[in-house]
Amino acid sequence: MDFAGILAVLLGGSWASGIRLYATIAGLGIMHRMHLLTLPADSSVFANPLVIIVATLLAVVEFITDKIPYVDSIWDSIHTFIRPIGGAALGYLATAGVGPVVQLPVAILCGGAALEAHVAKATARVAINTSPEPVSNIATSTGEDALVLAILYFVARHPIIATIIVLILIAFTILLIWMLFKFVKKIFNFFFQKKDLSAEGKK
Repeated sequence: MDFAGILAVLLGGSWASGIRLYATIAGLGIMHRMHLLTLPADSSVFANPLVIIVATLLAVVEFITDKIPYVDSIWDSIHTFIRPIGGAALGYLATAGVGPVVQLPVAILCGGAALEAHVAKATARVAINTSPEPVSNIATSTGEDALVLAILYFVARHPIIATIIVLILIAFTILLIWMLFKFVKKIFNFFFQKKDLSAEGKK
């Protein structure tokens, strides 16, 4: 695999892991087995049948869980550390053979990309869950599914385009995180102010 392909796997795979870790692992492994791409170095372990089966089962659970309001936020909370670790593991495995001097920084960067994507996703869900209707939640979750599949497609077929897309997404989600944090902060401030006023009214 050339440098462009490796970079696409690292960036695309780690960022997608922050959204759908298990689907990303299963997708990369399946594409490797189908010879649609060649996973670099030890990351080819994703193509192991047992890894694919377990990742696929967990991806199905996540697919369902992610579309249930409030349950999705609990799931995201549990995966606050799991998804970044998954992204970091991808970076570490993909650079095996070049030594820890390269592996560790790459793992940190990939873990950071996964964390950034996860924070954007989790914060967006907190904001969306303030709406009582479930349609927006399901639509957002389905959009995330489609986005991850699109990234994996470009990683396999158009690695340079995949890298450009992920860099744009990273920049966009950094801005989105900032905006969402301000929105969520306003919601919590309003909630606590209302609670305080209610408590004072009972006195």
